[in-house]
Amino acid sequence: MTVSANLVDGVRRFRDSDVYYSFKHSPVAIVAAVVTAIFLISALFAPWLAPHRPFDPATVELLDGFTPPVWQAGGDPRFLLGTDDQGRDILSTIMYGARISLGVGFAAVAFAMVIGVGLGLVSGYLGGVIDAVIMRVADIQLSFPAILLALLIDGVARSLLPRDMHDEVAIYVLVFAIGISGWVQYARTVRGSTMVEKNKEYVQAAHVMGIPPALIMLRHVLPNAMGPVLVIGTIHLAVAIITEATLSFLGVGVPPTSPSLGTLIRVGNDFLFSGEWWITIFPGAALAILVLAVNLLGDWLRDALNPKLR
Repeated sequence: MTVSANLVDGVRRFRDSDVYYSFKHSPVAIVAAVVTAIFLISALFAPWLAPHRPFDPATVELLDGFTPPVWQAGGDPRFLLGTDDQGRDILSTIMYGARISLGVGFAAVAFAMVIGVGLGLVSGYLGGVIDAVIMRVADIQLSFPAILLALLIDGVARSLLPRDMHDEVAIYVLVFAIGISGWVQYARTVRGSTMVEKNKEYVQAAHVMGIPPALIMLRHVLPNAMGPVLVIGTIHLAVAIITEATLSFLGVGVPPTSPSLGTLIRVGNDFLFSGEWWITIFPGAALAILVLAVNLLGDWLRDALNPKLR
């Protein structure tokens, strides 16, 4: 009963908050949230919502290859957006591909967030030599483009691992490469917030009471620094999805047996100028719409959490 009451009270407080009011009066944010939700639901429940199972050899017919979209001459009602060279339904491959792209994106953002927030807290709270070392490493990393760093990490991992393990660990390497290239933004933001918060009276009081520094950082400082982190995380999700698509398009991302949107675009690109435009255009459009929706959602969240714009 207490849990139910707390849940109802939390929902009521959220509906009375400035963030909900801003969301309710922002048509762009509402549309972006709906589009993002559609992609998330379609990706999460792809095995049940997809019209076909495109990566099950038992359900794919090569004779259905290169079928155009249903509204074109020669289209088949079974394949709304047409098929690729192997007879796989494009709509179904997009749903399964979005599953991989979003999974890698969320995992990479979570990994980068954990590293960046942790280092930012330590750097801002302890200061001194530790702060200088962490920030110099961050400055050095900022001098390299994220995609170049991800390519370097992926290349090193592939050279160190046996060839027969490449496909098995490809997604883990991709998550690590994208995550490690994006922790700096979190660290610098949390460091700045921590340096402000640690001089406030409630933190000083906790220190006088003998509470360990690690507990002070987690219990008192971190909650007050999470607002900007959520904004960075939302925007970083779009960057992570684009980075994964770029790496997969270059052939160093996820394996062909579990293709993402980037892999689908790369495969379809081989047939773009031979007339089968739908094989690459539809996955490319899906990727662009997904990234745009997430970016718009991140822009709205940044404005909604900025007290100067209220």
